[in-house]
Amino acid sequence: MKPTTIILIIAFYFAVLMIISYFTSKKNSDDTFFTGDKKSPWYLVAFGMVGAGLSGVTFVSLPGMVANNNFYFYQFILGNIVGYFFIAFVLTPLYYKLQLVSIYSFLKVRFGNNTYKTGSLFFLVSQSFGAALRLMLAAKILQYAVFDYFNIPFYVTIIIILILVWLYTNKSGIKTIVWTDTMQTIFLILGASITIYTIINTLDLSITESFEHITSHEYFKIFNWESDSGNNFYKQFIAGILVAIAMIGLDQNMMQKTLTCKNVWDAQKNTLTYSIILAMTQFLFMGLGVLMYVYANEMGILLPKGENGLFLNTDNLFPNLALNHLGTLAGIFFILGIIAASFSSVDSALTALTTSFTYDFLDISNKSSKTKKQLKNLVIILFSCIIFVIILSFSNSKGDVISLIFKVAGYTYGPLLGLYLLGMFSKIKLKDKWVPVICLSAPIITYLLGQFSINTFNFDFGFINIAVNASLTVIGLLLIKK
Repeated sequence: MKPTTIILIIAFYFAVLMIISYFTSKKNSDDTFFTGDKKSPWYLVAFGMVGAGLSGVTFVSLPGMVANNNFYFYQFILGNIVGYFFIAFVLTPLYYKLQLVSIYSFLKVRFGNNTYKTGSLFFLVSQSFGAALRLMLAAKILQYAVFDYFNIPFYVTIIIILILVWLYTNKSGIKTIVWTDTMQTIFLILGASITIYTIINTLDLSITESFEHITSHEYFKIFNWESDSGNNFYKQFIAGILVAIAMIGLDQNMMQKTLTCKNVWDAQKNTLTYSIILAMTQFLFMGLGVLMYVYANEMGILLPKGENGLFLNTDNLFPNLALNHLGTLAGIFFILGIIAASFSSVDSALTALTTSFTYDFLDISNKSSKTKKQLKNLVIILFSCIIFVIILSFSNSKGDVISLIFKVAGYTYGPLLGLYLLGMFSKIKLKDKWVPVICLSAPIITYLLGQFSINTFNFDFGFINIAVNASLTVIGLLLIKK
C-alpha cells in the first residue's frame, strides 16, 4: 500500500476524532474532563472499553503469539471473567458509595495519607509503562508502513501521535474518550474480521471449515497441566482473576470510564457486558493468528525462527501479511485498526494519569476554575513526556509485547492489590508512615524469589507473580499494623 494512501487514511480518521471532540466539548463544567458529568450510557462505555482493553497489543501481539504459546493465554482470559464479577459486585458499589473521582482516595479514608499517595504512585508508574508499551507497538507499525518512506525519525512519529491525542482530548477528556473509544473498538474488530474474510476467501474455505481448521490445528491447545510451566492452568487462571481485579478494578484508567455511568447498576451492567465482549474478541484474535500461520504455510511465506525452533518477532506477523500479502482491502482495515490502537492506547491513559496526579497530589478539587485548567494542561504535557521517554527506552525490545506488559503489571499492581484486599476485608489499622517501605520491598522480594525458584527448582512463577507480590505486601502490612 502506498504511504500517501496511508497518510490520507490517518487524516480521515483524525478528522472524525476532531468532529466527535467538537460535539462532546459543548456545555462542559470544570469537572467534565475528569467525570464526564456522570451521564455516559453504560452500553456505550462497555463497548468502548473493549477497544481500550484490546489496544495495539491484542491487535498485533495476540495473533502472533499463538505459534509459540498455543491458546494457553485463554486460560488467563477465563480467569479475567471471574475477576470482572468481583469488580462489578464488590469494587464498583464501594466506589459509588464513596463518590470517588480518583479511586485511590479509598486508601486515604481507610489507612491514611501516606498509603493513599503510595497507591496512587504505583498506579502512575504502572499506567505510564503500560500506555507507553502499547503505543510503542502501534507506532512501530505506522513507522514501518508510512513514516520511514518520508524519512521521518521514530521519535518524531511518537511526538506527532501525542500531539494529535492532546488536540482531541484536552477540552473534555473522559467525556470525549467514551465516544472515541467506541469508534476505535469498531475499527479494531473490523480490522480482524476483514483479515479473516480475506484469508478464508483466498484459501477457499467456508466459515465452518475455517472454524474446524482452527480447532483441529496443533496450536489449538487451551489447557496446560504441567506444574513447572509458566503456562500452567492454575497459574494462568488465578493470575487472570488477580490481574483483572488489579488492572481493571484498581486502575484509574478503566474505572474512570465506568464511574461516568449514571448509577451503580449501570456501571455493573457495563463491567459484565464488557467482560463478555472482550473475551469473545480475544478468542477471535487468537483464531485469526492460527489462520495467519495456515495462510503463510500455504503461500510459502517464510517466517523467521530461532535455534530453539520458536518463531522470532511474532508481533511482525499481522502487519507483514496485511500490508504485503493480503491485498488492498485487508491493508486499509489493518491500518485503520492500528491507528485506532495507537490513539486508544494513549488517550484514556493520559486522561487517567492526569486525573490521578491532579487529584491525588495537587488537590485540584479545591482550586479555582482557571487554575484547574492550567494544572490539567501542564500535567498532560508532563505525562506525554514521560511516555515518550519510556517508548524510546524500550524501542529496541524483541518478542511479544503483551507478555512484557503483564510481566511489568505483576510487579507494579501487586502492592495495590494487597492494599485494597486488606482494606476491604479487614478492620486493621496501619502505621501509615511505613506503608511505602512495605510496598516498595514486596516487588523486589518477588523478583528475587522468582529468580531463585527458576534457578533452584526450575519452577517459573509466570503471571502468578502478581499473587506472590500481593501476598508479600499483605504479610508486610500485617507486620506494621497498629
